[in-house]
Amino acid sequence: MAYADQDGMSSGRLVSIIIVALLHAFLGYALVTGLAYEAVQQVKAKLNVVDVKEEEPPEEEEPPPEPEKQIEPPVVSPPPLVTTITPPPTVRTVDTPPPAAPIVPTAAPPAPAAPPPPPPAVAKRPKPIPRGNTSNWANVNDYPSRALQQERQGTTRFSVTVGPDGRVQSCSITSSSGHADLDDATCKNITRRARFEPALDANGNPTTGTWANAVRWEIPK
Repeated sequence: MAYADQDGMSSGRLVSIIIVALLHAFLGYALVTGLAYEAVQQVKAKLNVVDVKEEEPPEEEEPPPEPEKQIEPPVVSPPPLVTTITPPPTVRTVDTPPPAAPIVPTAAPPAPAAPPPPPPAVAKRPKPIPRGNTSNWANVNDYPSRALQQERQGTTRFSVTVGPDGRVQSCSITSSSGHADLDDATCKNITRRARFEPALDANGNPTTGTWANAVRWEIPK
């Protein structure tokens, strides 16, 4: 833009110079030809001479100052590591290897507890039942003669085993009367005369059972 304006201004100045030259030539001609001074003044009035002043170029702005460069801190390298030389481990050779550690057996877990036994079957009739009058199985008529003469008395307790047929299979004295002949007479007569309804198991079948009682030997008065 600055160079274009200067070209335009030079052309204007050239035109002005040409006009001034023509004016001088005309004035000289007028003087020569004897034109009056007034004519010259009129021509000057009509001629509008513009004195174009050359504009001074704008002052160039100073460039902004460059930013200060940041000074990077110097790189400080760490001191070299001190490596210590470790001597290699000493290898010792053993002629006989050490014995192996003993193997400890592991105890087996305890066996599970056995299930409880099933409850015993309940018999429908656990004991035999006497038939008839038990007082007739041993009475005064069965009193031993020697014991009767000596007037010996006492109570004999006994227990009998009764088979499935209801008869006595065996007899035992559980409490003596103090006299052997009275005890023997008790079991002898009970085994011969006693009859029972046999005991019954859980299925209702006749089975072996026991029965106990006592006989009182007493001399009648």
